[in-house]
Amino acid sequence: MSRRALFAYFDSIEQHLFALPNLYVEQFNATILTAERANLKLQLRFKGKYLLAISEALLVVDGQITQIDYRYHFQNENNQVIFRYDSTPHFPNLSTFPHHKHLTDTVISAEKPDLTQVLQEASTLAETKD
Repeated sequence: MSRRALFAYFDSIEQHLFALPNLYVEQFNATILTAERANLKLQLRFKGKYLLAISEALLVVDGQITQIDYRYHFQNENNQVIFRYDSTPHFPNLSTFPHHKHLTDTVISAEKPDLTQVLQEASTLAETKD
């Protein structure tokens, strides 16, 4: 059951990628470590220049996928951060600790987003920035 949940999650992400415009998948690495544990690493290029790097450590609990650690990093062609969501516990004063969002010049409180929301946010920004 747990492996099926992981495969279903990976398939769902792949289907979302197919629906995004101007996207090139540089890396799609889904590694199943145990029946309940996996890692997902993606590198996606939007419009040939915007990079979205995704890293998730996944755990299946009661048949549901949970992210025990994550990083969603979006940058422009000059390697400047546009946004990054992560769960690194280095901003303890934020109300959503350890979850937060880095913007170009600041860090703000942010709940952990769903990966499909991050994909859409990056796609929309890539389309509107040019």
